[in-house]
Amino acid sequence: MKIQIPEQSLVLLIGPSGSGRSTLAHKHFPPTDVLSGADDAEAPLHAEVAGRLSQGRLTVLDDVPFSADSRKRWAALAREHHVPLVAMVLDLPEVLLLERNRLRTGPVPSPRALRNQWQQLQSALRSLPKEGFKHLHVLTPETVDAVSFERQPVPGLLPHEHGPFDIIGDIHGCLEELTALLTKLGYTVAPRADGAPGFDVGVPTGRRAVFLGDLVDRGPGVTGVLRLVMGMVEAGTALCVPGNHEFKLLKKLRGREMRVSAGLAVTLAQLEREPPEFQQAVADFIEGRPFQYVLDGGRLVVAHAGLKAAMHGRDSTEARDFALYGETTGEADAYGLPVRADWAAQYQGAATVVYGHTPVPEAEWIHDTACVDTGCVFGGKLTAVRYPEREFVSVPAARAYWETRKSAHEPR
Repeated sequence: MKIQIPEQSLVLLIGPSGSGRSTLAHKHFPPTDVLSGADDAEAPLHAEVAGRLSQGRLTVLDDVPFSADSRKRWAALAREHHVPLVAMVLDLPEVLLLERNRLRTGPVPSPRALRNQWQQLQSALRSLPKEGFKHLHVLTPETVDAVSFERQPVPGLLPHEHGPFDIIGDIHGCLEELTALLTKLGYTVAPRADGAPGFDVGVPTGRRAVFLGDLVDRGPGVTGVLRLVMGMVEAGTALCVPGNHEFKLLKKLRGREMRVSAGLAVTLAQLEREPPEFQQAVADFIEGRPFQYVLDGGRLVVAHAGLKAAMHGRDSTEARDFALYGETTGEADAYGLPVRADWAAQYQGAATVVYGHTPVPEAEWIHDTACVDTGCVFGGKLTAVRYPEREFVSVPAARAYWETRKSAHEPR
């Protein structure tokens, strides 16, 4: 039985005395990764764990108290540092625990105290699924001796990829403009020589394209854009993060019940003309994309809607949601739409951040961040930024494909 443990995570080992927590910890994790959680209310332990999580180091806590308050403290710390919280629960029969403790040397809890621990564990098992654990694993006598662990790298953490890169903003089905922009950047785009749907794309020596998501919806060439981008990613000549529009499309393709906006309806109409295997390939492609890339030794971060410095290289629900949707102020505008916070105006991180999501008239650098969504589908431009050159390259839209009126109440 192999269990994947996120490389950056806080792992709580939960089990009564004699359940084998410490044996499990020292068998499968380096001693430097294992701390005792018995004194979880003590400031030194809290500070030590916080320091490790801030550095993205896997931390395993043995002997975690059974109280819900204890777990809440660790859950809050994991959220603060944007790392997954993992529970590893050793659920052994009470009679086996009593026998093990009878054979142990040194201080052991009384049978009554051990029975109380076992009952607390059974209660905890009912509440753990609701306590914010990203991964919850329950080990039994049949699985605990056969278990092995595999560290799971953070998706999109590619500091060894140094570029140079051509980072392209929101396309929204504007195939004609995408082809023109790639050509202007020095790529060659032609129909596949074998006659199959798709494109043969020649890449300038050493360069790599990076697509910032929102490939789909609104524009007339959604399936063409998907084929071009998916083909480049498969060939290793491009990277791609998903946008909020891909995320909605994925839900629909996976059969989720949801409201179909007018923009999504454009995509679905085009996909209906494609074979089912292509629709499946699109869903698999979207699902397989990381929501951010950390590149060039950590000096470059790309995400659809941007990303605050504390979330760079972190795999948390909050980081994913920020990368897909950005940040809002909690207020609504005159049309009832959420007002977006200008996170870039306060950005002070060490990495350059390139993103899209919110259309701007012109791309510009703001505190070492750049939004390159220049509203192509609304009649603006399709824009890329060359990295590390920090040069913006654009082509004008052939026409406006979509009305920008906010009265449509459609998120952009």
